[in-house]
Amino acid sequence: MKSILPSCGRFTVRASDYLKQDSDVMLGGGTDETELLQAILDKALEWGGLHLIVDGAVLVRGLTLHSNTTVECTDQSCGFFLKDGAAKPLVSNAKLSYSHIHTENIRLLGGTYNLNSPGQERMENDPPVIEGDTDKPFNWLMGVKFIGVRNLTMRDMRLVNQRTFAGLFANWEHVVVENFAIDLPDNRFAQNQDGLHFWGPGRDLCIRNIRGGSGDDFMALAPDEHDLKSDITDVVIDGVYLEDADQGIRMLSRGPGRLDRVFIRNVYGTYKSCGFFINPWFGKGYGDSKGNYGAITVENVNLQQTYDKYGDFCDAFLFRIGGRIQSLTLKNIQTVDPNDARPLVDVSHVYGSRILSGNFTHVSNLTIDGLEVVNHRGTKKKNAYIKVDTRVDNLVVRNVTVDRSGNENDDTLIRLTEEAQVDALTVRGVLTRGIGKTLEGKANHTLIEGELKL
Repeated sequence: MKSILPSCGRFTVRASDYLKQDSDVMLGGGTDETELLQAILDKALEWGGLHLIVDGAVLVRGLTLHSNTTVECTDQSCGFFLKDGAAKPLVSNAKLSYSHIHTENIRLLGGTYNLNSPGQERMENDPPVIEGDTDKPFNWLMGVKFIGVRNLTMRDMRLVNQRTFAGLFANWEHVVVENFAIDLPDNRFAQNQDGLHFWGPGRDLCIRNIRGGSGDDFMALAPDEHDLKSDITDVVIDGVYLEDADQGIRMLSRGPGRLDRVFIRNVYGTYKSCGFFINPWFGKGYGDSKGNYGAITVENVNLQQTYDKYGDFCDAFLFRIGGRIQSLTLKNIQTVDPNDARPLVDVSHVYGSRILSGNFTHVSNLTIDGLEVVNHRGTKKKNAYIKVDTRVDNLVVRNVTVDRSGNENDDTLIRLTEEAQVDALTVRGVLTRGIGKTLEGKANHTLIEGELKL
């Protein structure tokens, strides 16, 4: 191996000065350059930093990154292909830790990172021991894995064909994901091919302009899913385009781990079964499973369902809400000509799977501000758009338009089941055409103002 020196400046290296780069980011093949490329990446320890410019496609068996490393691909025909049978993430930080942050200032800019799902098994062969992990190794084969990292940026890049999670992040601070794509042509049934999955502890996450598909959750904020204690706070997600994802965005708090100050807006495209999970998921027999949600806002959502892929396992929905929630606001939710009668907002003690049904939900404040349903040519089945079968202290529903003209049915805007315990319900500014009831069931205190039925 020849000596590795900067191509220019103090720590900038052009990959073409050392690597053959004779692979293809979509087809693979070529020369396995793992050892030489890893030797280049290890120069970050010696030089105090590294800027690697990749101007071709490289076949690798998995790479580790140190602090102060930038990997920049010149365009999306450049990047990396994970070799068949690699059995490890394509990229991870060098020292994985749930208890300390050892890795800082990582930037992945541009390029394609092909995770080669058809060429990989579902599990890592030899998962690493992770500092601070008190549980058995979580050895699913992730695409990229960052555990114990601060100041991570991933921009203008795409991940292709994840075998399980495209990305797993835990114990992180100050993460930016921008202009990002997740492409999954090899979408299998029930293989947990998530997009980006975030465990706590974590704070300050900004995701902008992300698109793609997934074989499970496209994105998950799950603070205490792994360790049953960590928090995630201060999250902004702006611009999510789903391309027939199995499921959309999951917000999962199992017990004491708090999910707080989360703002999600501008979510659009197509999905199959589940739009937004906002509940503990793990039901009876899985610990406390009551959740710990602070303030969450989701606004500007227009998702079209394609078909219900998991109908035998879990009822389809746009929003499923449960657990202990302090404040949840849903704004400007639209659906046009739906092809089935799934509820739009389902507040329930059933967290998801019928097998993992929960037994506790208490929502202090739920506001649904701006709901528009247009169904002129869609399903003819009867529907209840907002369903509640559990405890809600204050439920506010306002600025609603439902238009089923030419496709009339005895729909219900708000259904409170016999199990519902709603203390105060306020309904304001409702216009409906071609449906039945505005309200079915009773709250302890109800105010309905500004209702027009045509």
